[in-house]
Amino acid sequence: MCGICGFNRKDENLCKSMIDTLKHRGPDDEGFYFDENVSLGHRRLSIIDLALGHQPIYNEDKSICIVYNGEIYNYKEIRKELENKHKFYTNSDTEVIIHAYEEYSFECVKKFNECGHSVFMTKIKIYCFYQEIDLE
Repeated sequence: MCGICGFNRKDENLCKSMIDTLKHRGPDDEGFYFDENVSLGHRRLSIIDLALGHQPIYNEDKSICIVYNGEIYNYKEIRKELENKHKFYTNSDTEVIIHAYEEYSFECVKKFNECGHSVFMTKIKIYCFYQEIDLE
């Protein structure tokens, strides 16, 4: 699994320090997003789309940004529903979350067969999702 962090102010040093503590969760890559109101960090364990799955990932006009930790098991099916309305730049499950949100708003989470957490932001708000996993 990967590792994510974020908070509601710009502090590049703190975010980078936090993400460094998660290196064991994602040794393959790291990525950041900063603006005046938010800091997001991501450590990546590359599993899906090894070449293009670097995070954060953006929608077409860069008005939505996401860092994600987890896996959407049915992302290929959801992507097929969205391909005629959205341009995809990766083959990752993470990019599907952004476009599903654009189409279905918060109802998008009902479509996902997933385990994981995500933090994404629009130009106006930051949203955090956490899906509990039932272990049998």
